[in-house]
Amino acid sequence: MAKLQIVLGLGFGLVSLSLLLVAVSADVTVLTADNFEQEVGKDRGALVEFYAPWCGHCKKLAPEYEKLGTSFKKAKSILIGKVDCDEHKDLCSKYGVTGYPTIKWFPKGSLEPRSYEGARTAEALAEFVNTEGGTNVKVLAFPSNVVILTEETFNEVVLDETKDVLVEFYAPWCGHCKNLAPTYEKVATAFKLEDDVVIANLDADKYKDLAEKYGVSGYPTLKFFPKSNKAGEDYDGDRDLDNFVAFINEKCGTSRDGKGQLTSQAGTVASLDALVKEFVSAAEDERKTILSKIEEEAGKLSGSAARYGKIYAKAAKSSIEKGTDYAKKEIERLQRMLEKSISPSKADEFTIKKNILATFTSSSA
Repeated sequence: MAKLQIVLGLGFGLVSLSLLLVAVSADVTVLTADNFEQEVGKDRGALVEFYAPWCGHCKKLAPEYEKLGTSFKKAKSILIGKVDCDEHKDLCSKYGVTGYPTIKWFPKGSLEPRSYEGARTAEALAEFVNTEGGTNVKVLAFPSNVVILTEETFNEVVLDETKDVLVEFYAPWCGHCKNLAPTYEKVATAFKLEDDVVIANLDADKYKDLAEKYGVSGYPTLKFFPKSNKAGEDYDGDRDLDNFVAFINEKCGTSRDGKGQLTSQAGTVASLDALVKEFVSAAEDERKTILSKIEEEAGKLSGSAARYGKIYAKAAKSSIEKGTDYAKKEIERLQRMLEKSISPSKADEFTIKKNILATFTSSSA
């Protein structure tokens, strides 16, 4: 999903949309009719892919091109970019694009490109860019967050009743499987911090008996094995990142977005939210009674919810001891911590606390 790089002014004033210059998809710069000549033909060489979203060859190239973009991320003299020709037909026509994907090299300081005709692998593209751009960048090797299943490990992983497991049954030669691969990797990455969630795949061409056992007759076939149903159930949703993430969140009780970050709902518990609303609207001499109700309700929770319940109870107790603005001040402190370089697990911890504390401020509005 494209993320927007925004130059922020000082203070808390409105940010001018005119400062919105470059959109980036992962580490590949998304070029448009508006920003193309601001980014290309300047003080760095640029490799640009002209593509169409529906193009099968473009989808196949996507993971290799993303890998290339990430590898050259720190090379200041090189831009790895792409143009959606469905959205920017005039721009693509200007550079003679008649088929997809078309890859062109724009030398430093020039808007006169030459076509790339080599192999469409990250390694081949990197060799070309290094030669043309005078760099010496090596393609990075990326560890996968998808659990690779085998005949020996399938039961141990998939039938584990403490885990919710999504399994892709695929064949190495299957074009649809290859197209799905980069999205499936993003799903696995989004949920890598969830101990109870496993995103896995199985080479069904190699392990035919297992595939037949679970009724797999085409590729890719996706099956979900929740903790409560190890017979498995078909995944019939759309095969894009947002739909996969929504499915996992609904089935597993998680609250992640496509980037793996916790949403504003993470950690919140409906029954405790109702008591918090009662707590913040009550008179000071009544709050201790409602605190007891919060502690009692929190004590009924299990699993991760039990941990969240303790945060609710502590926040209510601190609000009584430190004043009604405790939650607001604590949220500000946590936000400062989140803006520092911290581990993903710490970021999750602080985000959950912020979400729960926010119920004490929003309820009082």
